[in-house]
Amino acid sequence: MTKLLKYLYLKGTMNHHRPLKICLLSYRSNPHCGGQGVYLKNLSRALKDLGHQVEVISGPPDPELDDDITVHRLPCLDLYNPLDPFRIPTIKELKDPINFLEWIGVSTMGFPEPFTFGLRAYNFMKSRWQQYDIVHDNQSLSYGVWAMSKRVPTTATIHHPVTVDRKIALRSVSTPFQKLKQWRWYSFIGMQRRVSAALPRIITVSQSAKDDISRDFNISAQKFSIVPNGINTHLFHPLEGIEREKGRIIVTNSADTPLKGLYYLLQALWELSKTRHVRLTVVGTPKKKGVIIKLVRELGIGDLITFTGRISDQQFVRHYAAATLAVVPSVYEGFGLPAGEAMACGVPVVSTTGGALPEVLGDAGILVPPADAAALARAIGELLDNPHRAQELGQAGYRRVQQHFTWQKAAEKTVAAYHEVIHGHGGI
Repeated sequence: MTKLLKYLYLKGTMNHHRPLKICLLSYRSNPHCGGQGVYLKNLSRALKDLGHQVEVISGPPDPELDDDITVHRLPCLDLYNPLDPFRIPTIKELKDPINFLEWIGVSTMGFPEPFTFGLRAYNFMKSRWQQYDIVHDNQSLSYGVWAMSKRVPTTATIHHPVTVDRKIALRSVSTPFQKLKQWRWYSFIGMQRRVSAALPRIITVSQSAKDDISRDFNISAQKFSIVPNGINTHLFHPLEGIEREKGRIIVTNSADTPLKGLYYLLQALWELSKTRHVRLTVVGTPKKKGVIIKLVRELGIGDLITFTGRISDQQFVRHYAAATLAVVPSVYEGFGLPAGEAMACGVPVVSTTGGALPEVLGDAGILVPPADAAALARAIGELLDNPHRAQELGQAGYRRVQQHFTWQKAAEKTVAAYHEVIHGHGGI
């Protein structure tokens, strides 16, 4: 009977239509904390809508998934909790070996969460191997995931190689001690290289990300499935009744992360303010003593900028509706969700060519080199001075998202990758 089932699978006459039992792993998953959380929230929804059974194993903070998706929250020390950061664990907590490893890692300037999450997830899964057809890791790339792949079909999404983050972070600091701190923080990259090379298939979100991961992690190009992210078009769409504010620019990123390039946009804003009435909305909160606040003070542009802090999805979309244009100043993006979300709202986009951003924008936006404040200022000024051109780009971006970047399409391509992994594992 087993041979017959395998034969039918190989012939494609069954199983591709059978609902899969999917386990998604994600170590830091809140949709307000970055792209990995957005990915988990929307992919889990889209897979469920296709009829598959979806469960999530998650670390903190809460991933805020839909109520019909089962979430197994793994307890940990949660030492990056903004309500109690870098707290001292109790002796009872440190008696757990994994907790102890987590505390030692953080205490020595490292980032141990991907590693310790993988160990906890493996322990959680020990009695559950038969419950899932596929395990899908969301870029923890932990040794625990490697061990899982020996027991159950396993794949992973790599949004972009973190080697890029490390390179840019090292360039942004000058003293030997600061550089040492960055090397220590990114010390988990060695683990991620080894684990990703051992997995049978890697899902990534763009051709650019595939090329960079293949090169930096030394993985054969044949092991990749390119599945572009979707955009939540139920949330991100044009709003009627809100007038765009002339000269209002919007940017959404991690304000103090060098990778995201806000530093260069602030310099461009200062240059534009000499000849134009401009205002900038930054969706996010800068660090009180970070480089962004320092630059704002040095340039004297504080009265031109609104930092929103954490806002609801509905407020987010209203900010897009009120903006004249959106800017994506990132030095590098594996995909570029902020570009796609702005396009879905019909907002014209000025973006850098960092990473996969040209793949997202196509001809529906203006592209400039990364880390070039002067080029950003020229492109923004061009659109501010040409409302008709801005409107055309906004409409083109909206159409491009509808045609190419939906979560249903992303889920369908992800399931196709799952079946390749299951087939290669010898399952059905």
